[in-house]
Amino acid sequence: MKESKQQKTNNPLKKLFIKLCRFMGYEIIDQNNFYIPTSDKSLNETLSKPGLKSINLPLGEVKITRKVNSLNIIIRSCSSINMLTQNKKRIFEKDKIDYTSRSINSILRSVNYAKNYLPNVDIKITVIDHNSSAENLEKITNLLKNSSLSFQLLNLDIHEFEKEIKKTNQKNEKVTSNQISNMSNIYKSLILSKLCKDLIYFVEDDYIHELNSITEMLFTYERIASLTNKELIICPTDYPYLYAQAENTKVYLGEKYHWRKINETLCTFLTSKKIVDKHWKRFLSMCTFEHYPFESPLHEIY
Repeated sequence: MKESKQQKTNNPLKKLFIKLCRFMGYEIIDQNNFYIPTSDKSLNETLSKPGLKSINLPLGEVKITRKVNSLNIIIRSCSSINMLTQNKKRIFEKDKIDYTSRSINSILRSVNYAKNYLPNVDIKITVIDHNSSAENLEKITNLLKNSSLSFQLLNLDIHEFEKEIKKTNQKNEKVTSNQISNMSNIYKSLILSKLCKDLIYFVEDDYIHELNSITEMLFTYERIASLTNKELIICPTDYPYLYAQAENTKVYLGEKYHWRKINETLCTFLTSKKIVDKHWKRFLSMCTFEHYPFESPLHEIY
């Protein structure tokens, strides 16, 4: 049973005014206690209605013209390789499967949380794994099964892409086997994205997500895409190296967080099927030729 938060009022005129505001689609705030009687919510709760309107203070309401219908999360995992270049250790110095498990678990929890706020958005999980042991694959599978979410676990076949990848990189050096594995996994992710209908979240297996990460990204996508009338690329990670130099930017208000415009990311980002189709050749070039930096084709798109 849903718990009602409605605060009682004996003033018939006030009741009538609240009903009238609700009928006309307005939100009103009781500044004594920051309660919103038209929505029966407190000001610190999520006020936005997916697919209809985005609400936050102090900017008010934005009508949603770009509704999010579905999200495919494509996770690239490889628990057999500790680091891509192997020239340094990971923070905490644990086995790679620990990072993979915690990362996937945080995504699953974030998706379940998002379903409370965006129940009509169809969310599917795909894990593309390369060369993990049978024991580690079982750990990943159990995580996915226990989530009660729609998922698939695929084993990457590098031979499917080896002929497409140039063996000499931009530095005229031999491409390492680890990098070939990484590029093959990205290649497979892009091919799968062709089958998706709306948003795709490409993510590596070493990112811990906040509980509200997916919720924030989806609400923010609807809001900013509706404001700008453009499809987006969203990167949920704030990379420290982007603060190493002063550069012009733009700041956007999302659902609960501020977002800023950037020109560089790594290979974890959320975007739409339309963006993937529009820049297909550039996306594909990232996994057929090793650039320096590796993400150069992404930066060209940005």
